[in-house]
Amino acid sequence: MIRESRLLLHWSPRSPYVRKVMIAAHEAGLEDRIDTVRTVVGGTTPHLELMEDNPLGKLPTLIPPDGTAIYDSYVIVEYFNTLKPAAGLIPREGPARIVALRRHALGNGILDILLQWLGERGRPAERQSEPHIALWRSKIAACIVALEAEADDLAATPFGIGHIAIGVALGYLDFRFKAEPWRPGQERLAAWFESFQRRPSVVAHPPVDDS
Repeated sequence: MIRESRLLLHWSPRSPYVRKVMIAAHEAGLEDRIDTVRTVVGGTTPHLELMEDNPLGKLPTLIPPDGTAIYDSYVIVEYFNTLKPAAGLIPREGPARIVALRRHALGNGILDILLQWLGERGRPAERQSEPHIALWRSKIAACIVALEAEADDLAATPFGIGHIAIGVALGYLDFRFKAEPWRPGQERLAAWFESFQRRPSVVAHPPVDDS
């Protein structure tokens, strides 16, 4: 039973999607209302308890006081935005909303690619698909170039869901793909990312590799 006004989050410090949600919660001033439960997913064993709340068996999954599960990191942040609209996590309307959602899609898409790549990298070397890895590497490179082109505007617009998704994606590149440096030639994006890294919400929720 969730106490009144408390939020329960199925959580793992290893998940970049969970990190996105926790940074958003911090920015909205909701972090103190969240109780986290360490939930291990992946591999070949279904997490039956989690699947009672989220049949996809994926993280993050949020349980608000009414017990109705909310899942997908974007949907959870949208929920936070309804609780604390003044935080401005997602613009309500107009061009600013479309830009924020597009940036979120780009950051989330980078994460999707990186997780596929990470999964492939975990296979025996002789079974890894070099064509797939080459494709993923080229897509990530194209995304970085696109982000460099709008880095100044990224820095000039109010911080929100798009910034969080992009920052978490770049952080995941640093965290899991140290052999794939993205900063050379992308000075404006690198400068923006350094400012992202200094935000209290980001400092409070670093990527962590645990068992």
